[in-house]
Amino acid sequence: MSIQKIGIILNGVTGRMGTNQHLVRSILGIMRQGGITVSDELTLMPDPILTGRNENKLKALATAHECAKTGPIKYTTDLGKVLADQHYQIFFDSSGTLQRAGFVEQAVKAGKAIYCEKPTAIETKEALRLAELCEKAGLKNGVVQDKLWLPGLRKLQMLKEQGFFGKILSVRGEFGYWVFTGHVHDQPAQRPSWNYRKNDGGGIIVDMLCHWRYVIDNLFGEVKSLSCLGATHIPERIDEAGKPYACDTDDSAYATFELHNGIVCHFNSSWNVRVRRDDLLTLQVDGTHGSAVAGLRKCWAQGASATPKPTWNPDIDSPINHFDHWLEVPDSTSYDNAFKIQWELFIKHVVLGTPFRWSLREGAKGVQLAELGLKSWAERRWIDVPGL
Repeated sequence: MSIQKIGIILNGVTGRMGTNQHLVRSILGIMRQGGITVSDELTLMPDPILTGRNENKLKALATAHECAKTGPIKYTTDLGKVLADQHYQIFFDSSGTLQRAGFVEQAVKAGKAIYCEKPTAIETKEALRLAELCEKAGLKNGVVQDKLWLPGLRKLQMLKEQGFFGKILSVRGEFGYWVFTGHVHDQPAQRPSWNYRKNDGGGIIVDMLCHWRYVIDNLFGEVKSLSCLGATHIPERIDEAGKPYACDTDDSAYATFELHNGIVCHFNSSWNVRVRRDDLLTLQVDGTHGSAVAGLRKCWAQGASATPKPTWNPDIDSPINHFDHWLEVPDSTSYDNAFKIQWELFIKHVVLGTPFRWSLREGAKGVQLAELGLKSWAERRWIDVPGL
């Protein structure tokens, strides 16, 4: 068997998401499993190098995750030198959104395949510019759209493909959890302070509507129009230095999307909500023949024949336990990490030319939805969503 090493530049992965999902669970996960088996004759093996500005952070990260099976992890602060090395075919960026364009431009000039975290920008024209840079250079490119490979959403897709829902009428999404402000010593803040500062690219609309765009587009249909209300419910939080700072961007969003096929989707997103539902993210899909509720990993379904007929009576406790009439959709296959699945698809796309539709242009659609959501909030009106 031939093992082909694929050089991958991992830029800006010292943050929580970059470390946990992209380095440890994706790239190192692929290496620990023995690579990506393409055939009896070929295996693709990632060969990563970490890049960033802080050598101490890079060294600590590389040292913490070195093991006998994967060997030492390379790192450098000299991005230009690595970009000039033809061994490295793929450039991945997980840096701050506002810094992404500069890194992508450098990687395009070096002729690398480009893979990025989302959002790729905070303005649609900038996201499209980055996509066009890659397209004009003839470079393979992609954006992380991880939620499509979550087990719960895959089960929803399976039910849809089987015709379980009949005609889908509506989708309701609830996302979020309580994010501690840092004012109480024993309850430190668990999100970085830039999330709540507009000039640093923060805000839940910019963060989450990018997700909802690709979830809606891939599972339910094309978005026709939207109405969005944002809110800054908590005006002050504590930063990494222990000092209070003013929050000047949205920490909650309440958005409704009308699709071209008539389906109505509503998503509540909040960093100020306490969870009393099945998961941190739940999607309820209601159709003429059946309904389903999916979390990150599990999914429950209720068909038309199992739907109870309640009677409205506020004077007594409900005689129906509405949870009893839902059946859990069983695991029909094994489910790997969602980020890792997409990484394997992108690596095969770069090396073998296999299909990969989640491009930077698709990522720009998410940026567009977020930008239009902010506009809807500012102008307090419905906004049409043009094609890109």
